[in-house]
Amino acid sequence: MNRFLILLLLFVINSLGVRAQRIQSPSEFLGYKLGEQFTPHYRVVDYYRYLATASKNIRLEEYGKTNEGRPLILAIVASDDNISRIEDIRMNNLRLAGLASGTASNDQPAIVWLSYNVHGNEAVSTEASLQTIYDLLDPSNQGTKSWLKNSVVIVDPCLNPDGRERYVNFYNPVRSAVPDPFPYSREHFEPWPGGRSNHYYFDLNRDWAWQSQRETQQRMLLYNKWLPQVHVDFHEQGVNEPYYFAPAAEPYHQDITGWQREFQRIIGKNNARYFDKKGWMYFTRERFDLLYPSYGDTYPIYNGSVGMTYEQGGSGRAGLAIINSDGDTLTLKDRIDHHHTTALATVEALSQNASKAVSEFKNYFAASRSNPPGEYKTYIIKGENTEKIKTLATMLQRNGIEFGYGSARGGSGYNYFSGKKESFKVDKNDMVISAYQPKSVLLKVLFEPNTFISDSATYDITAWSLPYAFGLPAFATSDNLKPLSATLPEVAIASSGVSNPVAYVANWNSLSDVKFLGQLLKHNIKVRYSEVPFETGGMAFNAGSLIIARASNENLGTSFEQTLTDLAKSSGISLQAIPSAFMDKGADLGSDKVKLIAKPRIMVLTGASTSSLSFGEIWHFFEQQINYPLSIVRTEDLGRINLNDFDVIIFPDGNYTDPVNDKILQWIRGGGKLIAMEGAMRQLAGKKGFDLKNKEEPKKNEKDADPYEDLKVYENREREQVQANIPGAIYKVDLDNTHPLGFGFPGFYYTLKLDDKVYQYMKPGWNVGVLKKDNYVTGFVGAQVRKKLVDGLIFGVQEMGNGSVVYLADNPLFRSFWENGKLLFSNAVFMVGH
Repeated sequence: MNRFLILLLLFVINSLGVRAQRIQSPSEFLGYKLGEQFTPHYRVVDYYRYLATASKNIRLEEYGKTNEGRPLILAIVASDDNISRIEDIRMNNLRLAGLASGTASNDQPAIVWLSYNVHGNEAVSTEASLQTIYDLLDPSNQGTKSWLKNSVVIVDPCLNPDGRERYVNFYNPVRSAVPDPFPYSREHFEPWPGGRSNHYYFDLNRDWAWQSQRETQQRMLLYNKWLPQVHVDFHEQGVNEPYYFAPAAEPYHQDITGWQREFQRIIGKNNARYFDKKGWMYFTRERFDLLYPSYGDTYPIYNGSVGMTYEQGGSGRAGLAIINSDGDTLTLKDRIDHHHTTALATVEALSQNASKAVSEFKNYFAASRSNPPGEYKTYIIKGENTEKIKTLATMLQRNGIEFGYGSARGGSGYNYFSGKKESFKVDKNDMVISAYQPKSVLLKVLFEPNTFISDSATYDITAWSLPYAFGLPAFATSDNLKPLSATLPEVAIASSGVSNPVAYVANWNSLSDVKFLGQLLKHNIKVRYSEVPFETGGMAFNAGSLIIARASNENLGTSFEQTLTDLAKSSGISLQAIPSAFMDKGADLGSDKVKLIAKPRIMVLTGASTSSLSFGEIWHFFEQQINYPLSIVRTEDLGRINLNDFDVIIFPDGNYTDPVNDKILQWIRGGGKLIAMEGAMRQLAGKKGFDLKNKEEPKKNEKDADPYEDLKVYENREREQVQANIPGAIYKVDLDNTHPLGFGFPGFYYTLKLDDKVYQYMKPGWNVGVLKKDNYVTGFVGAQVRKKLVDGLIFGVQEMGNGSVVYLADNPLFRSFWENGKLLFSNAVFMVGH
C-alpha cells in the first residue's frame, strides 16, 4: 500500500510538472484556429512575447523598428543546455568564420535561420512561423527536442511588418463572412500599391546586400553577428503554382561550393519525403536561380550559408481560399501546412548533418582567408571622390567586408573604365580591398567586372559591379596588396587660411553635395553654380560646383562661416574658401555663366498609373537621402491643382492613360520642368509638342531573309524568348558633361539597362546621354536586344518655351544602390533649366 501511494504521488508530481511546462498553441492563445483569418502583426508579437515568458528555451530580441514604428523581433530557440550558453555559441560560430578572436571549438551546434514574410502580401509565412515555433518549443514534441540537441533555430517571423499590415488591413475588412474562393471576387484583388513592398515601396528581398532600407540595415547588423549554416527565405508565388523548394535552378554563381549544392539536395530530398507522404505536389531546380547577390538565398550563400528560397502557391491573390486553374480550392490552412512542413523538415535535415554543416562552414571561411576565389586578389578604388568613397565604405562595413587605404606599392591590373590591363599607383586616399579575408566570396561577387552566367534564363539583373554602380575609377589585380591605413585621411570641412573669403565653393560630384545643396535651399541661403569649370589659388572646380557668396547672404551676418561649416559637416562634404571673385581660369563669380539656383517646389505623381517601385525610389530619395520637401500627388488629382504652385513635376515609370495635356504643356512653356522616367518617357515619344521619337528598327532585306526563320521547336521556346531579353546589363553612356544634366561626371556614365528602349537623337534638343556602336560593358543581353542598343538617345533635355522636359530612359535610382545615378537624377531636378 505504501509503495502504491508513493507511485501515485510520483505520478501526480510528474503530471503537475508536465502541466507546468505546457505552453499554449497559437490557436489557444489567439482564440481562433490558424488559417481561419490573418493575424495582425501586434498579435503575432504578443504570441512571441508570451512564448518568451512561458518557455525557458527561447530568447526573444527586438532588433529594431520599421518606418511606421512596428517592432522587428527575432526568436532564438535552443535546448536547455544550449540556451544557457547561447552567447558563447554565437561567438564561437564567428571564431569558426575567422570573424572573432580566439580559438574556435568544433563542438558547436549548427544554426538555421528561418526568415518569414519579406514580401508583405505573401502573408501565409508569418502564420506558418507561429505553428513552427510552437512545435520547436512544445516540451511534449520529442522530435523537435531531439533536433535541438545539436541545432539552434533562429526565427524572424516577419521581415516586413509594414507591408504585411497593409495587406492584412486590406483583406480583413473586405473578406466575405464565408471566404469566397471565386478568383475574381474583390477579396482577391489588392488596391495599389499592394502589400508586397515596405513603407517606401521597396522590395526588401532585393536589398540584402545594398541595405538601403531601414528594416534591412537593422536585420543585417544582427544576421552578420550570427552567420547561420542554413538560411531559409519563405515566400509565395502565383496561386496556380505548386510548392517550390531547393535545389535551385541554374544559373548558380560559379563560387557556390560543392557542399552548398549538395546540402541543398539533401534538404530538398527530406522536404520531398514529407510532401510525398501527403501527396502534395512540388517542383525543384526550376525558375529560382542563385546569381543576383541581394536575395534572401544568395546573400547567405555568399556568406558561407546554405541559402534557400521556399515558394508556396498563393500570394496576395489567395486570401483565405481561392480556386486555382486546376479547379482545386487552395486554403490558407493548406498554405500554412506546407510552409510548416518544410521548416521542420529543414531543421531535421540540419540536425542529422550538424557536424558536417559546421565543418564545411569552417572550411568555407578558412579557404576564403587563405585561398580566395577568382583571378583578382586586390581591388583598388581610386580616392579622387572622397564623398563617394565614404559612401562605398559604409556599404562595405555593413556587409562585414574589410578594407583600408593606401599601399606601399602599385602594380598592374584590370582597369574597369578602359576594360584593359594597365599599370597603376596607389595614393593615400585610394581604397584598398584585399581578397584575403573572411568575406572574400561576397567581395568577389560584388566587385567582379564580369559575372560568369552558366544559364542565360535568369530571374534578375546580371550585372551590378560596384565600381560601375558608384562611378568610381578602379583596378582589379592578381597581386596581394596590403593597405597602409585602416582609415581615410581626414579632410577639413572648411578649408581656411583665407581671411574674410568672398565665397565658399563645394565641388559638385556626389550625393553628399546634393544633400548640402538641399540644406542650403531649405535654410534660404543663396547658392549659385558655375556652368563652366574654373580654377583659383591652385584649386580646380568642375562645372556645377556650388558657390555660396558672402555678399549674397549678408543676412547671416557673423554666423555665415559657422552656418556653412555646420551644414557641410552634416552633409559630409568639404568646402573651399576663396579670397577673390577673380578666377585664375574660367568664369569670374560675377559672370553670366554663374547662375543662381532657385529653390524648387517639387511634385511627384503617384497612384495606380505609376510603378510603385519607381515612385518609392523617388519618395525615399527625397525623404531619407537628401531630406528635401516633396509633394506627392495622385495622378487622378493632377487636374485639380494649380500647376504654377510647382516648379518641377516628376513622372515616375508607369503606364499613364493621358500623360500630358494642354494644361501641362502650357505650364512647361511658362517655365515648368517635367521629368519623364522610363515608361513615362516612352509614352511621350511621338506626342504633339514633344521632340522625342522612337528609334525605328532596321527593316530586313527580303533577299537575305531566312525562309525558315519562323519555324521554332516547342521545347526551345524559353530559349527563344531569351534572345529578346535583357534582365539587367551595364552599358557605357557617352555623356555631354558641359550640359547641366551631365554636371559632375566625366564624359561618360555607366547605366543599368533593363529594357531595349533607345530613342532617335533629338533635333532640336540636347542629346546629353547617348549610346553609340560599342557601348556594352557587362551582363547578359539577348542577341536581338544587343542589335537595338546602338546609336540612340538615353538621356536628353528638350527646351520648350521658358521651360524644359528631361528625358530619362533608364532608372538612375534603381533599388537605391546605383549610387552614381543619384547625381544624374539630382542634376535633372536642381540643375537643368536655370
